[in-house]
Amino acid sequence: MFDLAFRSVRQRPGRFAATLLSAFLGAGIVMMFNSMHDTAAAAGIDDKSKEILSLTGGVVGSYGTLLVFFAVASTLTVNVRQRDEEISLLRCSGATPAQIKRMIMGEAALVGLAGMLLAVVPAMIAGNTLLNSFQDSGQVAKNVDYAFGPIALSAGLLITLLASVGAAWLAVRRATKAAAGGRAPRNRLRNIGGGLACVTALGSCASTFAIDADEPALMAPAAYGAIFLSIGFAALSPALLRTLLRWFARPIEAVAGAGGYLTVHNMRQRATQLSGVLMPMILFTGVAVATVYMQFIESDAIAASGVEKSVDDKNLESLNLVIVGIIVAFACIMLINTLYAATSYRGREFGGQRLAGATPRQVLAMVGTESVVLTFTGVFFGTVAGLAGILPFNIVRTDTVWPDQGPGTWLAVAALAAAATLITSIGTARRSLKTPAVAAVTVAA
Repeated sequence: MFDLAFRSVRQRPGRFAATLLSAFLGAGIVMMFNSMHDTAAAAGIDDKSKEILSLTGGVVGSYGTLLVFFAVASTLTVNVRQRDEEISLLRCSGATPAQIKRMIMGEAALVGLAGMLLAVVPAMIAGNTLLNSFQDSGQVAKNVDYAFGPIALSAGLLITLLASVGAAWLAVRRATKAAAGGRAPRNRLRNIGGGLACVTALGSCASTFAIDADEPALMAPAAYGAIFLSIGFAALSPALLRTLLRWFARPIEAVAGAGGYLTVHNMRQRATQLSGVLMPMILFTGVAVATVYMQFIESDAIAASGVEKSVDDKNLESLNLVIVGIIVAFACIMLINTLYAATSYRGREFGGQRLAGATPRQVLAMVGTESVVLTFTGVFFGTVAGLAGILPFNIVRTDTVWPDQGPGTWLAVAALAAAATLITSIGTARRSLKTPAVAAVTVAA
């Protein structure tokens, strides 16, 4: 089956493009930040330089790794779930569930390894650029040479392969059981994992109160808490989405008409599949809101203390914003990538709806309404996750509950999430509708 996996990837590379992009960008982010550990481990580096390099590799690299893991996993999960008919055909041809699992896990390992290898050189260039930024700001000595070694390579390989193979195993386990005529596995494991992530998030956010206001590491537990809560909400997103649909089904149908009816019906049936889209959206919103607001709170707290910012403080602020920007940009790209992968494979569904009497306008209205509901859900729970990190950090840093910063940043994040979702989903659906309905339903999955 591993030979079949290799031939499957070689014959149909377009199917794995979204997963390859996720693995490439994810491995690049992981290796770029973890190369700071390799650089810090070199001989002859002063303590100050080693501290900032290790802190960057440890703190930023750790929560960056979490984002990468779930971004790669969400994209691959969407890919595997779109292959139900292929898996059913393999089962009817005599393939066992174990053989199908090995094939798809082999595909995932090949694509993940290819993405990791392609990302090595860009990660080296990005890591060297990051080191130069530290040196230009005076935080790292000029005589420190960049090193890209075993820590960066092993982290990139481990995270990429673990995310790819693990997500493939979980997704194909459900698909093979459904193809065999049995009931799909319940979401018990997902719900337990989501609950544990939420509990971990609350503990991490609460630990912020045990740290002094002037400690450089104050932001770390709050940021971890926001990320873990985002992950918890993402894991629980099928149940959360069904709950929202029960509350807002009638208003959606009243506003959007026939397209709204199709939206509610489809989203109820596909809530588990849509969790793959909600995951990067919740992560993007939660991480962006939490990290950007906490950096603004920190900068305003320094200014309010009456102490004029030194050149080092200004350089550190700029560098922090650059690092935050890298992570947020990655999350946004993964959101667009996952949406494209999820929508581009719905050509047969759209064709079937058109043959059943739906007009192209109604199909587009359905996709647009789905995008609005997904955006509202993702932004809402991402905002809750972000606030879970922001409020403890703000209380400790400024002795006030609610931050003084206005809603401008949140509005920008929400607008970006909405624009990415609507443009990607509707644009991809519009292109799919150019195929005649009869041709669309006869195209192989």
